[in-house]
Amino acid sequence: MAFMCATGKHRRPSRIKRSTAQAAGVAALATTGVIGALAAPALAADNAADAVQQTGLTPVITIGDSIAAKIDAQADAQKQAAEMAARKKAAEEAARKKAEAEAKKAREAKERAAREAERKRLNTFVAPISNSYVSTGYKASSSLWSSGSHTGIDFHAATGTTVHAVGYGTVVQTGWGGAYGNQIVIKMNDGTYTQYGHLSSIGVSVGQKVVTGQQIGLSGSTGNTTGPHLHFEARTTPEYGSDIDPVAYLRSHGVNV
Repeated sequence: MAFMCATGKHRRPSRIKRSTAQAAGVAALATTGVIGALAAPALAADNAADAVQQTGLTPVITIGDSIAAKIDAQADAQKQAAEMAARKKAAEEAARKKAEAEAKKAREAKERAAREAERKRLNTFVAPISNSYVSTGYKASSSLWSSGSHTGIDFHAATGTTVHAVGYGTVVQTGWGGAYGNQIVIKMNDGTYTQYGHLSSIGVSVGQKVVTGQQIGLSGSTGNTTGPHLHFEARTTPEYGSDIDPVAYLRSHGVNV
């Protein structure tokens, strides 16, 4: 019996180099423009078609070393670009944080300076009578005073002379004060009290806030007095008998008397 040898699709396939990694690189190059370098293999496509008909297998295009190198170079370039972008972003973020910190520091310094200026302004004092002098001192002895001694100081002033609040505060008493005549008592911002007596006119009311140097009344000779002047007291409370040395008080606030 004669034996027939099988022919046709059992023919031994041709040798084709296969590289899965490089084939994937071709796909990547197709989206980046590098695939243009592969135009030459178009001729190989025709041969590949013949191979399909002969073997039933679809060959993978072989990528040469130069194309692989281009893929690697492009990947390196993309990596470097990403690293540069990351460094740039980090530098910009650091600069932004530094600018914010400096702005915050400047703002806090400005706020501190403003608070200090306000504190100094609130603690600024003046004499109750401008361009005057003390005509009767503190604790001077005389039968004119019921306590036997002077509980304040007298500033020389003609009737109708402007009387100033010596500092910032709130008016707590106004009106007739017996021997003091027409008087004003102010609670100062530091918690002490100042009193202005023998006034011919009162220009403020209880509850009113006053500022340093503000006119609060006019000097006179009302009450127990031998002539026009301003009686001034510094006190720890609004009431008679809590007096402290008014000269020392004013000097402690920068007033030269």
